[in-house]
Amino acid sequence: MGKPTGFLEIQRKDIEDAKPTERIKNWEEFHIPMKDNEIQSQASRCMDCGVPFCHTGAMLPSGASGCPVYNLIPDWNDMLYKGYWKEALKLLLKTNNFPEFTGRVCPAPCEGACVLGINEPPVTIKNHEYSIIEHAFKNGWIKANPPETRTGKKVAVVGSGPAGLAAADELNKMGHTVTVYERADRVGGLLMYGIPNMKLDKEEVVNRRLKIMEEEGVTFVTGVEVGKDVPVEKLQKENDAIVLALGSTIPKDLPVEGRDLEGIHFAMDFLTKNTRSLLDSDHKDGNYINAEGKHVVVIGGGDTGTDCVATSLRHKCASITQLEILPKPPETRAENNPWPEYPKTYKLDYGQEEAEAVQGADPRQYSVMTKRFIGEGGKVTAVETVQIEWVTKEGRFVPQEIAGTEKTIPADVVLLAMGFTGPEKQLLEQLELASDTRGNIAAEYGQFTTNVPGVFAAGDCRRGQSLVVWAINEGRAVAKECDGFLNSL
Repeated sequence: MGKPTGFLEIQRKDIEDAKPTERIKNWEEFHIPMKDNEIQSQASRCMDCGVPFCHTGAMLPSGASGCPVYNLIPDWNDMLYKGYWKEALKLLLKTNNFPEFTGRVCPAPCEGACVLGINEPPVTIKNHEYSIIEHAFKNGWIKANPPETRTGKKVAVVGSGPAGLAAADELNKMGHTVTVYERADRVGGLLMYGIPNMKLDKEEVVNRRLKIMEEEGVTFVTGVEVGKDVPVEKLQKENDAIVLALGSTIPKDLPVEGRDLEGIHFAMDFLTKNTRSLLDSDHKDGNYINAEGKHVVVIGGGDTGTDCVATSLRHKCASITQLEILPKPPETRAENNPWPEYPKTYKLDYGQEEAEAVQGADPRQYSVMTKRFIGEGGKVTAVETVQIEWVTKEGRFVPQEIAGTEKTIPADVVLLAMGFTGPEKQLLEQLELASDTRGNIAAEYGQFTTNVPGVFAAGDCRRGQSLVVWAINEGRAVAKECDGFLNSL
């Protein structure tokens, strides 16, 4: 431990961002990197606690606590404080294939489990992760390192999101020949099209990593849907194993009156088309859902909803409203949300911060349920809502309408960001894969084997909608199990 009293002497300092009113004028990342000495000073706050919780990922009743990829956080914080950047990098890469992704988009359950966070602001772990890997890229330390020998075994990875990429990266390092199939026109899955460019730059960050993987021997095949463009029988015949990392891509719908009106879209359609058009033509082709000059209502309060808010603002929408069916979170941890659970507290994410700067208030409305969509000439013009309260009925929390609280909100564009229900079924049916009770591929965590020999499943298609960091966890773990299977052949 470099500075035992650092947490007593130094206050938490977060990374600075460009001003909201300025950053919404473009699609660039807006975090302003800290100077090295500031980062090292912040790393000294890591307090050498007797039992660190930050680095051990666990699923508690409230969700993830600690780091799902088991990052050696106290160790690389110590190296960072001492200025041993290369040593910090080596420790970071032991557990995480893509810290440049998680350092940008992870909600940092590690910080929620930081022991210092019991009575002080936690260590800025996420920024340290980001800083270490970007320092390494800047200094040319991240280079392609192909395996010296090949095993002769072939693996097909279906899906190029974080789980698929992590599995491919690990299996390739083990010496297997890996081909990744992606039905979209670009590699990256959720990382490419599900997360906006200002949150995760596609060329400078995502493609930078993909180029390294290609140089190391991973083959990417885009624009090909397995089970449609390539028969599954062909894939099974040409490979020794298949890893399915299909994601959870069936969006939750809102089947209320007026749902068929024009102008109501699933959030992922909105985000995907926006990023594809941005990358293809800087939006000059017009092949996206344009919110410019329109009243936008986002239904859903998660990360995807936030991304819709931020994207709409960059389109120069007339107004933005975000509806959340849950109550407004408390300012500090509630009694039923103790440390080291992830803190479910009120905060302004980047999209809401931008909306507040433009409109003067947080765009979110809490404890609100959508009653119906109102339209004119076949197009949506408004959303009718009602306030609700959560009550207990037969042991379950259920929403109950509050009479007389109906409200109509103008809406030219409605974006449904309520989550996902599981993977698409076509490929599962062709492979005759068993499903669990939630409709995900049945494959036990830690083994990842399906009912079909040689076929493995990992990520959101197995566990359900989750975090990028959990997808990386499963991608790394399924690679280990798949490698054991290949070595037994």
